[in-house]
Amino acid sequence: MSVLTPQAEGSPTATTPVGDPDLSKFGYTPQLRRTLSFTDLLFYGLIYMVPIAPFAIFGGVFQASAGMVGLAYIIGMALMIFTAASYAQMVKAFPIAGSVYNYAGRGIGAPAGFFAGWAILLDYILVPGLLYLVASITMNGVLPDIPSWVWLLVFVGINTIINFFGIRLTAVAINLLLVGELIVLGIFLVVGITAIAQGKANGNWTDAFFNSDNFSWAVIFGAVSVAALSFLGFDGISMLAEENKGGSRQVGRAMSAVLVLAGLLFVAQTWVASLFVADPAGLIANGDPAGSAFYDAAAVAGGGWLAKVCLIATAIAWGLPDSMVAQTAMSRLLFAMARDRQLPGFLSKVSPKHASPTGAVLTTAAISLAVGGVGLYYLNDGSLVWLTNVINFGAMVAWVVLHISVIWHYVVRNGSRNYLAHLVMPIIGIAFLGVVIKYMKVYTLTFGFLWLLAGLLILVIMYLAGRRPRLSGLGGEPVESVDAAA
Repeated sequence: MSVLTPQAEGSPTATTPVGDPDLSKFGYTPQLRRTLSFTDLLFYGLIYMVPIAPFAIFGGVFQASAGMVGLAYIIGMALMIFTAASYAQMVKAFPIAGSVYNYAGRGIGAPAGFFAGWAILLDYILVPGLLYLVASITMNGVLPDIPSWVWLLVFVGINTIINFFGIRLTAVAINLLLVGELIVLGIFLVVGITAIAQGKANGNWTDAFFNSDNFSWAVIFGAVSVAALSFLGFDGISMLAEENKGGSRQVGRAMSAVLVLAGLLFVAQTWVASLFVADPAGLIANGDPAGSAFYDAAAVAGGGWLAKVCLIATAIAWGLPDSMVAQTAMSRLLFAMARDRQLPGFLSKVSPKHASPTGAVLTTAAISLAVGGVGLYYLNDGSLVWLTNVINFGAMVAWVVLHISVIWHYVVRNGSRNYLAHLVMPIIGIAFLGVVIKYMKVYTLTFGFLWLLAGLLILVIMYLAGRRPRLSGLGGEPVESVDAAA
């Protein structure tokens, strides 16, 4: 039985894409409007991944990788390809909102879904706050007369209003702002490549991909654990499974396309920037406490104007479109867990007029303000790096559960013989993620495992209180998927 209330009279209808079942198969009443095309999903994923994400964390990745930033991003992209493949398999089986929470819950069982949802909440709760934090600090650097906390309120306020009025308005805003990001990135790449052709580059062209003096697997996988922040977001496309009009296969194609496209952009811009680092040895030894390494490189390549353009682009990108889609993804996760009674019921409330989960949207805004505010208050040289690593930990643990869900649902339960897609690739994905988690900082692992322990304690309390996790339409047990034996 669905925990959602029936649609109000006059509310928007949700049409079912060709090839996908009606949501009633999974125990839900359609409430979110299906309006998103493949292009919308592609733009959403790109903006969530932030095409210019390396601008803000370039110095940290450069230090962690001992200058081999290109290699760190290539390995990161390879790791994510296996994860994207598992997402594509599970969204075909369960084309509903909730991402890894629903995939683990329906592929393995409701308790696994709660655990996966709790793990990735660590990612989704902190990402908007981190984006707002970086954007507010950066804008304060550009316009020092306006305090960072004012910028925080402005960014959160604008994005909350847009998210409140529904996914269509969000998609339009995303598309417009993404174009601006890509224009800035294009300017940087053209100016940088021109400067390389003019002989202004510092160092060896290949050092960003391999340097025998600095190379070790511990160094590279440690750097991947930082660079992974740039890849977070492609999975957010799966949160829109109930709002796209092209079917579940369209969601899988969009995730793969955005991952490869963004990965190539990351490699290109970090390679160019690495050639204009004035003091590579100093950056590796001392890090980038001011977060200015990329902008300093841009100044070397094209002058102060290019550094300024990149700085302002980072602030606007992280403060508006990127945090906007992060809020969207988090609100859909809260919505999905709440309608299954695994979070407070008000989070599942949907506006009949705007077809948006208003309770979850407003809660997401409040949490983002709190995280951003605490970050501003306690800001120090290591706080952004700490947030980055903790966010990545939550996502990677959830992805491990995702890979297990593919194996369990397709091979163990349904006897699939497509061993490449349903066994080999998930196992490789688990191995990749395990190695990256192994090389994370001790403080990251400590906080991350404490978060997971808290989730397990909540799960135990739910069982003791007689409220074991249940997914709508399942009664706690896995439901037959769309293509269980595919």
